[in-house]
Amino acid sequence: MSGPVRTRFAPSPTGYLHVGGARTALFNWLFARQHGGSFILRVEDTDEARNTEEARQAIFNGMRWLGLDWDEGHDAGGACGPYFQSQRSEIYERWFEKLRTADRVYQDEGAWRFRFERRPVTVHDLVCGEVTIDYRDESNTPDMVVRRSDGSFVFHFVNVVDDIEMEMSHVIRGEDHLMNTPKHLQLFEALDQKPPAYAHIPLIMNADGSKMSKRDQGAAVHEYQERGFLPAAVNNFIALLGWSPKDDDEIFSTPELVERFSLEAVNRSPSRFDWDKCQWLNQQHLMALPPGEFAAAAKPHVERSGFVMTGDYEAMVASVQEKVQTLSEVAGMIDFYLELPPPDEETMGKVRKNSDAAALLGDLAARMQEVTDWSLAREAIAATAEAHGVKPGRLMFPLRVALSRRAAGPALNDMLAILGKEESIRRIELLTGDLS
Repeated sequence: MSGPVRTRFAPSPTGYLHVGGARTALFNWLFARQHGGSFILRVEDTDEARNTEEARQAIFNGMRWLGLDWDEGHDAGGACGPYFQSQRSEIYERWFEKLRTADRVYQDEGAWRFRFERRPVTVHDLVCGEVTIDYRDESNTPDMVVRRSDGSFVFHFVNVVDDIEMEMSHVIRGEDHLMNTPKHLQLFEALDQKPPAYAHIPLIMNADGSKMSKRDQGAAVHEYQERGFLPAAVNNFIALLGWSPKDDDEIFSTPELVERFSLEAVNRSPSRFDWDKCQWLNQQHLMALPPGEFAAAAKPHVERSGFVMTGDYEAMVASVQEKVQTLSEVAGMIDFYLELPPPDEETMGKVRKNSDAAALLGDLAARMQEVTDWSLAREAIAATAEAHGVKPGRLMFPLRVALSRRAAGPALNDMLAILGKEESIRRIELLTGDLS
């Protein structure tokens, strides 16, 4: 490739940042970062009726949360501004005059149409290959409006002008724009400008093959933040919606994505959104965090739940690090440390099926009273099991329920250590009484 790499993300601020838009931004950002180029954020805000400040901020916040920093654009400045289309009217007027001078536009009922050259136009797409539109049949390809009767310019014209002015080297965008590209190539030629390289990435479909809408689960980027996903995990997940490495690797940090990403490895067929896969990937990223970082990442979600930060918070959170798929689940898995919840009947029913559970727990509590080094509390479990002629595993489930009133959760060692000797024995005796 010749010249510096310059890519862009050009959202329209009519709603929140959609996962499809985030993926487009990510692919452009990865490509620019990999080639030492520039990533530009350009806001297509000419639709005054639908654009809102709230939507603009949602896009900026979503991209910042994902770590997709831009080199030029809102708050970053740059030599090719303004970066809001609503502020670029004079630029569009200047380029429109070039079309008028070249006799490539004409008026039609108050609007201005661009005069297509009546020949086949081929797009050499970096993902889709060669795509040709034949403009010789005017009934199928009428000259397109580039300026409405009210004086405003249409998307196709301003999009091309902005790509010229901002010196885009590559345009990476959704496949839904592929059929617009021959129109854009004709505009570039009419304006005597070299077009960028195009790469149209596949659409994102739901698991059942239907087109993903704004209301579908996982569609809004802000939902990932609220649910307690890590930005790196979301980048990992959406990168795999259309791109695949040349091996079986699936878990990537964002720097690894920068290193591995290529347009050649972008799939041609639509990608399927898999919510379970998304949660699993997030779990892998959570498990890889150092315990201190995991506790810090979970803290806002835990505080939001109303959990009172008492005791050894970091130890409590670390005890469930390998159990949760999202940070929003943490509070609900550690709340039993502070207050013993009532057991559900299904869990108690499972305990009662063990006819000697009460005797085992009662003996265990007595033996634990004699333990002087609480880090060796597990030895009392083995001694109790041996005394009753059963395997230690027969004690594990009743003990778990005694400590947490739940059928699943942190490892027994972690619970015993965090609750401490006095509270652990108190809870065991409580359940023993309930079973007697």
